[in-house]
Order: sequence, then C-alpha cells, then structure tokens
Amino acid sequence: MKEKKKKVPQGTGKLNNNLLKRDFKTNKVLFVVSFLVLVLIIFFIYKAVVFIQNPTDTFRVEQGKIYQEERGIGYIIREETVTKGSNYKNGMEQIKSEGEKVAKDEAIFRYYSSGEDTLIKKIEDLDAKIEEAMAKEKLDFPRDVKLLDKQIEDKIVSLEKVNDMQTIKETKREIANNITKKAKIAGELSPAGSYLKKLVDERSKYENQLNEGIEALKAPISGVVSYKVDGYEEVLTPNDFSNLSTSFFEDLNLKTGQVVADSKESAKIINNFECYIACSLNSEQAKTAEVGDSVKLRLPNDTEVTGKIVHISNEEENVLIVFEINRQVKALVGYRKISFDIVWWSDSGKKIPNDAINYEEKGENKVAYITRKRGNYQDKIWIKIKRQNDKYAIVENYTREELENLGYSNEEIKARSTLSLYDEILQ
Repeated sequence: MKEKKKKVPQGTGKLNNNLLKRDFKTNKVLFVVSFLVLVLIIFFIYKAVVFIQNPTDTFRVEQGKIYQEERGIGYIIREETVTKGSNYKNGMEQIKSEGEKVAKDEAIFRYYSSGEDTLIKKIEDLDAKIEEAMAKEKLDFPRDVKLLDKQIEDKIVSLEKVNDMQTIKETKREIANNITKKAKIAGELSPAGSYLKKLVDERSKYENQLNEGIEALKAPISGVVSYKVDGYEEVLTPNDFSNLSTSFFEDLNLKTGQVVADSKESAKIINNFECYIACSLNSEQAKTAEVGDSVKLRLPNDTEVTGKIVHISNEEENVLIVFEINRQVKALVGYRKISFDIVWWSDSGKKIPNDAINYEEKGENKVAYITRKRGNYQDKIWIKIKRQNDKYAIVENYTREELENLGYSNEEIKARSTLSLYDEILQ
C-alpha cells in the first residue's frame, strides 16, 4: 500500500523564512549594539587612563597668591627676671594673675606664714564673737562703721556672681580688711577692760602674728607677670647670641610644644615688648638670608607676625637664625620650644602652574611663554615671571619696551597676544 503524503499547511514555508529573516536582523542589531558598547567601553577606559595620568590638560588663569615657606623648630629667648623669697617652702598665693602687667615694686605674690591656717581660723572665730558683742553693747558707732558694714555686705553678695579665682581672692581680702577696720573702731570705742575690748585686743595680737610671718614679693622691674618658671631664664637670654649653636639647643632636651608648668615657689617678670625665636635651618632661603631682613612667622596659634633677623650663624651643615618679634609675645610665655612656619616671601597676581610654562631662546635671552587655548585655536603668549615657588608662578605680560629689549621685532610685538584672567592655558 502506498503511504499517504502528509499535507503541509499552506503558508508554513513563508513563515519559516520570515522567522529566519527576523532572527538574522535581530542578531545583526545585537551585534551592532554589542560592538558599539565595546567601542564605548574602550573609549571610556582610554579617557580614564588619560585622566589618571594627566587629570586636566588645561588650567584657568585666576588671581592668586603663592608662598615660599618652610617648617622650623624654634627656641624662645626672652628677657626674664625671676623673683624668689626665703619662705618659699610655706607655699605661695598669687596676688597678680598670669600675664598681668605690673609696675616696678608692685606686689605680685606672697608666701604663706607658718601656722597661717590656724591663725586665720582664730581670727574668724573672734570676728564672730566681736559682732555678737557689738550688738549687745549697743555702741553708738560712727558713720564710718555703717559704711564698712554696707561695703562688706555688697562684697559678700558680689562673690555669688564671680567665677574668676583671682577676683574671688581679691574680694575676700577686701572683706577681711574691712572687718579689721571695723574691729579696730569697736575697740577704740569700748571701755578698757570690757569684754569687747578684750576680744579686739586678742584679734590684733593674732593679726600681728599673721602679718609678721607673711613675705610679699614685689616686681623688680616693670613687665608681665608669669609663674611659668622652668629654670632656663638665665640660660636662654638675649644678652649674647654668638654663644648659641644647634648643638647647644639639642643638648637642652626640650620637648616641642610642651607647656611650662606653674611654679609653686617663684615668679618672673617678662619684657613684653619683644622676644626672640632661634631656629636651625638648611634651606636655600636660609642660607641666602641676611641680618636685617624681615619675614613672616606663623606661630602655633596660626597668627602671622613680622620677624626681623637679628643674628645669623653659619654652621657646617645648617644656618642658625635668630628672629625678633614684637607682637604675640604674651602668647608664647607658656612655651620654650615651638614648631612654627617661616614665610620667606609671598606674592600675588596671575597664578599659573609651573608645568604650563615653556621657554624659547631669543638671542642670548631665555623667554618664558605659555600656550593659550580658545576653542580650536592656540596662541603663544610671552610672560614675565614675577615670583615662582615649587608648584606655581605669579606672571604678568611684558611691556612693549621689555620685548624690544629682549630682541623681538615690531611685527612680532604687534602680532603678540596677552594673557588675561580666566584664560584657558595648556599644561
């Protein structure tokens, strides 16, 4: 028997052909898209590599400032006079605060007397008894006593609003003085042999004992008081800088930035008009510096002051320079060794990076120039370098006369371009 042929549905061949054509088109589109994506990836990778190697190929010219500076370690030298008494083992009380200005012969601190706490306690107990006895005797006190009472009351109230320890001490001292005055008046008014008179006399005896044991120290010269005595006051003096050297300072074994502790035995008066900073350096700027030059010094508190070079010692490897300053003297009182910046010079103007500067020979002259980019055009511009540090330069345009002196012709000068702020230049 003959097998029956299967009938193929009409249109099936055409459908298969259409599917094949559609698959081919889809694959073609996918191939093109994949190819474009691959090209874009390669392009972005290339741009990224170029950007990493050279972050930018242009620089916008702006007004700026450049410095030539270096970090230094400085030793503070001052005119200082230490004052110390014989009763220093008893402890001391500050009369003048740290950094306070004083005149010559003005009391700055005192030593406690032996047994002072006991004597003060006895006087305070007697003051309470005197107050009670005065109230009982009902004496007719003069107007001065009433005024003292008012002053004592006001001082006591004022203590509630004060936080400064030195002010509190001074106020308490004034209260004690007023109480003493009041007791003396009461004693004078009381009849001999009375209870009140005996209390006042006993108080006077203890007060005399207290005052006899107190040793008050006065300022030997005028200046600023400091209790930060470190023992180098007679070593680091401005009397003779020629004895100073790098090895001399290193042998002191001082710590940079360490704050000098307050002394419990002595104080000193400092000349607050000027102090000196000695520093060992080995930079080119230090080696070419001269006595009398002025520079900017940036201190640890970020304040810039003018420093005048007053001494230079050329050593085998380094240069020891002593700077004099007359500002921020009080800010350095607590230090003997600091880290600071020496700003040798600064300048401002059109600021450009050094790697944008090229040079050309013009006769015997070497002339600097940059390349400006505007759209698709590039111009060569001659520039005069005013000041330059390791990274940047401050530049300006040459004048016509300067270009003529360099050997450029009238035609070259007429055709020249000039540099302006916000120009884009090639690096």
